[in-house]
Formats: sequence, structure tokens, C-alpha cells
Amino acid sequence: MVHNHSKIEKLITELCPNGVELFDLSKIAKITIGEFIHKNKQNPNGEYPVFNGGISKTGYYDEFNNTGNKIIVSARGANAGFVNKISKPYWAGNSCYTIDIVDKTKIDWIFVFYYLKNNQNKLIGEQQKGGIPAVSKKQMENLKIPVPPLTIQEEIVKILDSFTELEAELEAELEARKKQYKYYYKKLLKVDEDVKKITLNEVGKISMCKRIFKNETLAIGDIPFYKIGTFGKKPNAFISQEIYDEYRKKFSFPKKGDVLLSASGTIGRRVIYNGEPAYFQDSNIIWIDNDESKVLNKFLYYVYATVEWKTEGGTIQRLYNDNIKKIKIPAPPLTEQEKIVSILDKFDALVNDISIGLPAELKARKQQYEYYRGKLLTFKQKEYAK
Repeated sequence: MVHNHSKIEKLITELCPNGVELFDLSKIAKITIGEFIHKNKQNPNGEYPVFNGGISKTGYYDEFNNTGNKIIVSARGANAGFVNKISKPYWAGNSCYTIDIVDKTKIDWIFVFYYLKNNQNKLIGEQQKGGIPAVSKKQMENLKIPVPPLTIQEEIVKILDSFTELEAELEAELEARKKQYKYYYKKLLKVDEDVKKITLNEVGKISMCKRIFKNETLAIGDIPFYKIGTFGKKPNAFISQEIYDEYRKKFSFPKKGDVLLSASGTIGRRVIYNGEPAYFQDSNIIWIDNDESKVLNKFLYYVYATVEWKTEGGTIQRLYNDNIKKIKIPAPPLTEQEKIVSILDKFDALVNDISIGLPAELKARKQQYEYYRGKLLTFKQKEYAK
């Protein structure tokens, strides 16, 4: 990549030593707004995608009003200013600007796409406020575009395309890994006929913390108090060290490694208790007091994700202890559980952990791509050509 970058610098020194001319977008491209096509007239099996903004298609239609190899920009709505490129014929809706380069022998349309994409945040930041966010046609027409010699444009496109391809490959790889993880998850935890099954009641006693009353909570304090809404997130309430010490000694309290489970709201959310000082809302957050003689905590953590929780209640769904007790789970020998946990831990780290594995690589590539894109698309300015 660096070698190619130095090649571009050499070309710039050679072909445009005095800088690069800037042109209004309206001087180098035709900018049109699309036509409204009602949802009822669209056809889900139609051949041509309908774009109303920039992020993704909003439907299909039997006709197209634009051929491919065009840049589109969202004209209004939350995504106003979002830039995309379309390589096949499509129907542009009435919230969609189409940018069609006039002289393709002098200007590479993908170069212009990359330049606009690099300035997308500026466009979004300049949305007309009040009512519905929008980017006006005048704003689009007045956008300044640098036009270096075609050789330089093509070289820049080549580098940025290779970054885009690499990113797409990593995204596809990550998607494949997620599917693989899901497949192994189900396969490893699949209940075979010969595998022993036990109820959660046999695993251990369902437990919860002693009730904390509202007047016992603090806005800031010593010990974080997790309610159902903050479970697995950041706490917004605390309790005093005194209450924590007293209640932890007198009443049930999780051991390090116990799997905490949400029993109301989003049912089945799981958090492994890390042993650090914290307190949990009674009846909404429960755990099984597990001695790990039958089921490992980490195995239980993975099994919980496959359970179909039977809930009761009206608008607020709740998981009652009687329902939890009856749930049957596989209980293979502990050595087998260890093996399963080890495999799932590896997949979990590879797929989900942002600090390692594919997500980290993808994040690094995106940052590298944005850095190079900014660097490659910054030119010394020649006096403006009217």
C-alpha cells in the first residue's frame, strides 16, 4: 500500500506540480432527483431495486429510471447526505439524488464516489435543520471536487478498491464464522437420546438477593445495584457498604462464577458473576446456587442461550420459579462439558470479542482504509477554475 502511495506522490509531482483544479460538482456531473413511486405500485418480484436514500434499497419495481454506474446521495430524512454507488440499472425515488459524470474520459466516476464518501460526514453535518433533515440540490451543485489527471484518479481508485475488497472479504468471513458458531452451538448442545437430562431444580436452588427498597438506594455510592434495566450494562443506582455487608452475610448471594439470569423484561439475559462487589434486584435477577457437581457454570451459561423460556404475565413478561425448575437440560459427563465449553469459548472469542479475532482485524482495516482514503484524496489546490 505504501509503495502505491509513493507512486501516486510521484505522479502528482510529475503531472500536476502546481496543484489540482477544483470544480463545482455541477460542472462535472449532471445531478437529478428521482421520481416518487408509491409502495402499492412497486413489485416485490420486480427486476430493478428502488432507492430512496443511500443506505439500502426500499423495494423493487418493473422499470428503471437510471442506468448503472452512478453515484447516489440521500436527499432527505435521517440519512440525508449518505453516499452510495450503484453499478446496475435502478429506480431513483424522490429522496434520492443521482450523480452522473458528464465526461467519463476525463473523470473516473468511482474516484468521485470515493471523494464524496470521504466527505460524507461533512454533508451530513450540513443538513438543513428544522422539520425533516435535508441536503439541497444547491448544496450538491456547489460541492468542490478536485480533478487530478485521470492516471492519478485510476491509481487512487485501484488502492481504495483493494481496501474495499479486503473489508468485504473480512465481513464475509465474519458472517461465515457466526453461522459456523451458531451451527456448532446447536450441534454441541443438541440433546441426544442417550445424553442424561436433568431439571434445573436438580442442578441447584433458585436464588435471588434480598429485596432492596427504593429509600435504600443512592444516586452515587459504594456498591453498584443492578436493576433489570441496567443488568449487564452500567448501573444507575447504588447501595451503601453497610447494607451490602449485612445482606450478603444474612441472605442468599451469588458465588463467583454463578450465572445470573434476567427473569423479567428481556428474559434469559445472562451474566457470569465476576465476584466483584455488586448487588442485584430481587425476583428480576436470579441464579441457581450451583455446586458444579452435576453441571459446570460455564456449560450452564451456554445451555441457557438455547432454552425456550416459558413466561407468564400480561404486558410485563415474567419468568416464574416454578417454570424455571421444570426446564430440562442436557447433563453429559463433566469431562464432556469441559470439552464443549472449551470449543464454544474459542468460537465466542473469535466471533464476538472486539479486542481479538476477526472483529478487531475488521476494525483495524476500516481505520486504515479511512486514513488512506483521507490521505489519498487530499490535494494541493490550484487556483479555482470558473
